[in-house]
Amino acid sequence: MPPERLQYAELTESSSAKQSFPVGTTVTYVCRPGYMKIPGKSPDRTCGEDLRWSQTEEFCTARKCTHPGELENGIVHVTDLTFGSQATFSCHTGFRIRGSSEITCVVKNKAVDWDGVVPFCERVPCEPPPSIANGYYTEAPEYVYQTTVTYRCNDAQRGEDPYSLVGTPSIFCTLDGDLNGVWSGPPPQCKVVKCENPKVQNGKKVTGFGPLYSYGYSVRFECDPGYFMIGRDVITCQEDNTWHPPKPTCEKITEDSCGAPKISHGQVIPLQSEYKQGESVQLRCDLHCAFPDGAEEITVTCEGQNRWSSVQNCACKPVHHDSSPVISHGRVIYGQKPEYAVGDTITIECYAGYTLHGADRIVYMGEGKWSPEVPTCHLSAYVIAIICVITVVLVFLAAFWVYKKCFSQEGKSDSTACTAKYTSCKA
Repeated sequence: MPPERLQYAELTESSSAKQSFPVGTTVTYVCRPGYMKIPGKSPDRTCGEDLRWSQTEEFCTARKCTHPGELENGIVHVTDLTFGSQATFSCHTGFRIRGSSEITCVVKNKAVDWDGVVPFCERVPCEPPPSIANGYYTEAPEYVYQTTVTYRCNDAQRGEDPYSLVGTPSIFCTLDGDLNGVWSGPPPQCKVVKCENPKVQNGKKVTGFGPLYSYGYSVRFECDPGYFMIGRDVITCQEDNTWHPPKPTCEKITEDSCGAPKISHGQVIPLQSEYKQGESVQLRCDLHCAFPDGAEEITVTCEGQNRWSSVQNCACKPVHHDSSPVISHGRVIYGQKPEYAVGDTITIECYAGYTLHGADRIVYMGEGKWSPEVPTCHLSAYVIAIICVITVVLVFLAAFWVYKKCFSQEGKSDSTACTAKYTSCKA
């Protein structure tokens, strides 16, 4: 019977043309396309006396494609370079593939090569930012992932009220759940905001004097001597032309009453506008804050005439969020600052010999957080391969030196660290 088919080789024309295979018949194989001959391995098989074909070692090996190369702003996934293997490509966050995401090592012109080219990763685009009435935004050459735009209001004409920017002044291009480019939020608005001149009976402004009270403008009050305040002492003009919180009132101090105790960096529990003599409340400090003795909560009692048994304020420890990103084996090449504000963008690159894993451009989100996360720099595959080759060469040289030192001194009787023998003396 004819010999079995091999995955990597086929019979020569003369061998495949044979109709019968008597004992002693020899057939010869040739490597299939995509494979090449292994030197020293026989491609022949012979029909033996037991009517079985002689066993043979694999005499063909799969040809290999060259490495497809690096993918800027992406990752190349290759586990093997032999004929039939595949290389797949993926892009870092904020980028998308342009071209095929997969190529295969195939036969081309009696050799092997990839059936496609390495794609490229383009930054995900956003639509142009939305326009706003009575305002404009800082334009950019292109609107792509992590591009930030800042809005400003137009100057008012002479005799007209100025516009106020209401909302977050900056938005940036980010990704939605389907990895499409979208803006981080709605744009702000440019509106004419005017709050009425606030006045408090039996009280006066301490800060915030002005002829016009526009959006975000704050005023602070204090009561006249002999009066105590009900409500907050600081109020701010809101976008709906009202003050928040509402204006306080100043009530006359009586023998048996107290206004709410004033406490910085803390809260009064329960909070009321007025307390009777003998009533007690808890003063509780905010997070990371405490009273001078270290306590986070104390109890105070109304003694009448707007006096409390204890008047203390909370002191807070500074909470510092280090905004500077830590990049091992890399650096910031654009946008570096000692401190970053929300919306600031930086561009990162790795040192020579390292590959960036992650986005090269990130946006500061506040509280020490970046979006996307700060990338990392890893040794490139080529550098790792070079290190491995050097290590193998050094190990081989060390082994060769040991061999020469210990086993190549034939005919010598000198005692060495490798050849020393112990003998016993005879009486």
